[in-house]
Formats: sequence, structure tokens, C-alpha cells
Amino acid sequence: MLKIPIKDSDKIYDLNPSKIITVGGNYLKKNGTKSSKETENPTNNKPKYPLIIPKLPNCLIGPNQNIIIPEFLSELYLLDVQINFRAELALIIKDKCKNLTEKESMDYIYGYTCINDVTQVNLKEFDRIGWWRGKSLDTFGPIGPNIVLAKHIGDPHNLEIRTKLNDEVKQQSNTKNMIFKIPQILAYISKNLTLYKGDIITTGTPPGSEQLKHGDIVEIKIEEIGKLKNPVLKESYTKIR
Repeated sequence: MLKIPIKDSDKIYDLNPSKIITVGGNYLKKNGTKSSKETENPTNNKPKYPLIIPKLPNCLIGPNQNIIIPEFLSELYLLDVQINFRAELALIIKDKCKNLTEKESMDYIYGYTCINDVTQVNLKEFDRIGWWRGKSLDTFGPIGPNIVLAKHIGDPHNLEIRTKLNDEVKQQSNTKNMIFKIPQILAYISKNLTLYKGDIITTGTPPGSEQLKHGDIVEIKIEEIGKLKNPVLKESYTKIR
């Protein structure tokens, strides 16, 4: 269980989701076409439905905790082990829900936060069922630094979102550039899966996702929420220390 402060409150939220669902390929490029190279969706055409990918809760860590590059990846004899950051607006489900309509879906959001959907890209070459393992490795889900209650967020579809890697801006966009908006995402997911209190839904990442390496510092900032900052370390280094 991860404890996250509620912004502008002395309360702490015990984050213990039954599941995390990510949405791939959900941002437009500046020229109006959909981001493809930097995300999981291989087409520039708007899909009929959101691309949803599971991410297991064991991946969650808090601000300033280490993103660990696992040792076992070296056993795969890859020339280039690709672990990418992905800045995303995340929402926390307020109550159990199923088969939501778009109109009622926003009533089931408890609050919003930042999440770094860290993804090991190479593992999809080994897994027939796709991306879930590359997204679910331990420490691959930094989240925080706090939760902003839904009633205090303003318009979640007009928030600046930015990623810095070692103080250099790599991602810069606005949530208004999402292809599928939050009501569409929630309605679609809830048709497929029952959502429970505390479940996490992420809303996609803007163009600009790049590789993380040992010694990096990655910082995600979303307007009205705050900054989520995490160092990156090889697993072998953490054992030595």
C-alpha cells in the first residue's frame, strides 16, 4: 500500500488498487496527427476504441524513490535495453462501477495525480500477449506527488503536462490533445472490466518519450498537481550500496 497526500489537506490516501489500466497512443502531435513512434499504437489513424493495456500494482512507487533497471534484462543479450519514461495524467476511481455512460463517468473519479508509465520496450518481442510485463516490472510505476480531488482540478482536459530528463525538457503538451477524452476512456474500460475503489486509470502520454539509463533523473510535472521526480539506478548498484 502506497500512502499519497491529498493536496491542500492534512489527509493521506492509502493507494491500494486492484488494477492499473493504461491507454496507449492517445495524444496528438503538433501537426494534428496521432503520436505513433513514441507510443504503443502503431497507426496514425484514430482508432475506433481506446487501446487499453494492464499494468500490475506491484510497480507502484512514490516520489523520489528509485526506478530500478532489473539485472535479468542483461540475460536477454539485447544490444540496447530500452526502458522509456511516459508522463501521464492518472485518475483514481472513487467507487465500484460497471458499464458507465460517458455522461455519468466523471462522477466516479475520486481525484487526479501524475504517473510515470515506465515501460520496458524490448520485452514485447518475447511476450505473445504484448506489453503487460514491460509495464509491470517492480518500480515501473512512480506516482504522485499528491492527489488533487476531482472537484478541485478544474478542467482535466486543459492541463499542461511536461517531462524533464536530467533537467532537459523532453515532453511538452496539454491534456486537451488527448484523442479519447476521460469520459470516453472510463465508459469503454468499464464495459470491459468492473472498476473498484482505488483503481488507477492512466490517460496516455504525449510525444517525446525517451530511454532511461542508470544515473538519470526524470521529472514529470502536470499543471495543478505538481512535480513527480525519480532517480534511475541499475539493480546491481542498489545491491552494492
